[in-house]
Amino acid sequence: MSEPSSLLNRMLDKVEKVGNKLPDPAVMFFGLLIIVWVASFLLSGVQFDAVHPLTGENVGITNLLSGAEMADFLANMVGTFMGFAPLGVVLVAMLGVGVAERSGFINVAIKLMLNVTPKLLLTPVLILIAIVSHTAVDAGYVLVIPLGGVIFYAAGRHPLAGIAAAFAGVSGGFSANFVPSAIDPLLQGFTETAAKILDPSVQLNPLNNYFFTAASSIVVILVGWYLTDRVIEPRLSKTPIDGDQEDMPALDDVTPRDRKAFYAGVITMVLGLVALYFAATAENTPLAASDGKLASYGAPLMQMIVPLIFLLFILPGIVHGYISGTFKTSQDVIGAMTKSMEGMAYYMVMAFFCALFIKAFGDSNLGILLSIKGAAFLSSLELSGGVTMVGIIILVAFINLFVGSASAKWALISPIFVPMLMQLGYSPDLTQAAYRVGDSTSNIITPLLPYFPLVVLYCQRYVKGTGIGSLVALMLPFTVSLLVIWSAFFVLYWMAGIPLGIQANYVYPAG
Repeated sequence: MSEPSSLLNRMLDKVEKVGNKLPDPAVMFFGLLIIVWVASFLLSGVQFDAVHPLTGENVGITNLLSGAEMADFLANMVGTFMGFAPLGVVLVAMLGVGVAERSGFINVAIKLMLNVTPKLLLTPVLILIAIVSHTAVDAGYVLVIPLGGVIFYAAGRHPLAGIAAAFAGVSGGFSANFVPSAIDPLLQGFTETAAKILDPSVQLNPLNNYFFTAASSIVVILVGWYLTDRVIEPRLSKTPIDGDQEDMPALDDVTPRDRKAFYAGVITMVLGLVALYFAATAENTPLAASDGKLASYGAPLMQMIVPLIFLLFILPGIVHGYISGTFKTSQDVIGAMTKSMEGMAYYMVMAFFCALFIKAFGDSNLGILLSIKGAAFLSSLELSGGVTMVGIIILVAFINLFVGSASAKWALISPIFVPMLMQLGYSPDLTQAAYRVGDSTSNIITPLLPYFPLVVLYCQRYVKGTGIGSLVALMLPFTVSLLVIWSAFFVLYWMAGIPLGIQANYVYPAG
């Protein structure tokens, strides 16, 4: 396997060196919190000509250092931490995954998968699994990304390359999926609301971008496959694996007893899925939303994805553990759960400061101001539709470095972009598709992504010296390549006139 070009190596080494000089993520988030406080104080008296697109009111910066705001911040500190969405997702899912891993269920599954997957196809299969994991909301972050490292290590490849490939599929390709997910109706709802500002009669299908996002999956897989095998892994060849050997996946053969235990665990998982299917398809199922739809964002089924991950891994894990002999008493099961939580202690410290920073950043209105000003600037350039669409992709990718939530960003800027481009003859469906490309590509290089510190932690399992800069340097080729290639694919797809999705159009009004 040849090394990537020396120029690229030097550039990435520079990024890694500079990035690793940043303080520990927990300290960095605390520092950013201080910066937000000071900036909110300095800008609170400034009058901005930015109008909130949803409320119609002028956006002003809130002084977070005022007595009332500081008292509110301290009074709600515990609630802010406990309400930090990724924290509960990670901890609950890891309790179940931890049991499945410690029992040997996951390791046996990986070994059997390696036996049937050609080594050449290991990378694309991993990225494919990562992309499909979007259907389960944030499951990819707590399940697929760490498994990427385990799978590559078990196959004799560098585990950080596996983590990078999985991270690229889960987060860098967030808007690419063969399977519809809750994000589809969520974004469509904001798009339709924005379109009604200009035309109250507009109605959009929740799967108005489905054909494009499904085709985009192929682009993400091919780009990720090439970069992982030709750029990332050769560069990692000089990075020694110095993690604790006891935490590394075992490479021994699958014994007949382990195979029997694994099949029993799989049967348990399948029975659970069958039970879920009948419960979801039953008449008047309580798993559907009030309108009867299972895939609606507010449907209980969509809200219980993480608990389902917990159950669908802990139950097979327990069955596998008892049959294989890994678990002998209930204390062994509790011990496995405890061990998995010990590994999350560092993440919880980082999550505490991350939650406080994100809360302060939102309360200050600095993120809103940044989004509105950036969108208004692009609108003022009065560029052609095609150039504007690419400009939207680039702008969204930049804003995503500071405001990570896909729905929050679209809620803010869709009322500007959607009506503006409708007046130029471009459909809301097309504008939403452009947004989704930009929203995905820069996820993997921003430390402000709530799951970014968790991915650093996954890497440290194998290479103890991994820092923020290491991960940014690892993922930067994915971001740049996806931003360029995916944008070009978007334009070509548009020019070819291939349908964007169900009941979707390229032009407004529809011909």
